[in-house]
Amino acid sequence: MNTHPHSLMILVAGPYRSGTGDDPRKLEANVRAMNETALALFRAGHLGVTGEALALPLLETAGSTGPGDAVYEEMFHPVAERLLSRCDGVLRIGGPSEGADLMVARARAWGKAVYTGLDDVPAAR
Repeated sequence: MNTHPHSLMILVAGPYRSGTGDDPRKLEANVRAMNETALALFRAGHLGVTGEALALPLLETAGSTGPGDAVYEEMFHPVAERLLSRCDGVLRIGGPSEGADLMVARARAWGKAVYTGLDDVPAAR
């Protein structure tokens, strides 16, 4: 495994709505999977972050009535993109997701690292 001289900030990108039918329990399970990955990154010496952690409270505050409404469309992916712009890279997890794939494409376009598993992330020192 490669080493990196410092802690990295890594966006964890995975499915949020994909395959859920917007079922709140399934949405929550997807958020939990991303949070568990972010926790593993933290315990490995990095800072794992999710767009959901920032976007979901903003959506609620802005009056979103649920996934896919106008407020959601205005903010959800743009929040993740702005967060990604501050990150060192992205870790793609889970199954199919247009949004997560968009974050990977943005990361590549911006010259940021793209990881496909925790074992791909360089060790923190």
